[in-house]
Amino acid sequence: MAFKALVPDTPLRAALEPLPDGVTLTAEPDAEVEFLLLTVDLVPRAAELIAALPGLAVVQSVFAGVDAVLPLVPAGVIVASASGVHDNPVSEWVMTVLLATRRRLPELLAFQREARWERNINTLTATGAAALAPIEDLEGATILILGYGSIGRALARRLEPFGAHVVGIASHARADAYGPESLDGLLPTADAVVVLASLNERTAGIVDAGFLARMKPGAVLVNPARGRHVDTDALLDALRSGHIRAALDVTDPEPLPDGHPLWSAPNVIITPHIAGGVTAFDRRAHEFAGEQLRRYAAGEPLKNVAPRGA
Repeated sequence: MAFKALVPDTPLRAALEPLPDGVTLTAEPDAEVEFLLLTVDLVPRAAELIAALPGLAVVQSVFAGVDAVLPLVPAGVIVASASGVHDNPVSEWVMTVLLATRRRLPELLAFQREARWERNINTLTATGAAALAPIEDLEGATILILGYGSIGRALARRLEPFGAHVVGIASHARADAYGPESLDGLLPTADAVVVLASLNERTAGIVDAGFLARMKPGAVLVNPARGRHVDTDALLDALRSGHIRAALDVTDPEPLPDGHPLWSAPNVIITPHIAGGVTAFDRRAHEFAGEQLRRYAAGEPLKNVAPRGA
């Protein structure tokens, strides 16, 4: 099967190998291009590129979510995500912020900046009331994962040695996860809620005022998925009241503008959409794209095909 694949001309092309017989790589639009690897540097040109590829059959994204890509792609063209590529880094980011919030690291760093040795935190040296809420480990904590897919399972594997209890919610109930109908009853039991769901019409704004009110007091909302999952105004109210804490790698709006009230809100850690942005990301994404190229050339089903309308 002879066709062209549009892939940026960088040393990362080597990670696509072995290329199938008959496959030619190009860095520019061409009528013979059937396969587009949508890399980070091509995203700003995505609409223009897709419109210039009349023979396009597959768009392979390097991202785990393709909600922004689907509207740009004509009907009949396959869109595939890079689900699986991001499992390790995103689950590690979640572990980082879970440990940081449970161990009160943001507050302790604030004491460090003040050059303040707060002896009343340690019960062995305390002579008065502690200056912050109790420090907790993960053993026995209930971690609710909303969107129990490949990243959720990778997170569960990392949480297991810490003694945490993982509860998964998927789009449909199955052996290892509850269905969405169980969410309301499970929220008050969770010490942390991790949002990993894909963004679609059912999940946009799912973390609203009612959702946050049902969370256990002092619980942590962790969102490395999409900012639009969360009602920002409702989140600000919940943070300011002290009802919950949060760790956000994504926000709505994004990028978070200068002066936005989330920057100065209490009880929140914010990182600039870097949960999956580790040094090995590009190589892993190209290795996966190479596997997809070989599948397409052999007429085999592709992995991670996104359903239209989802």
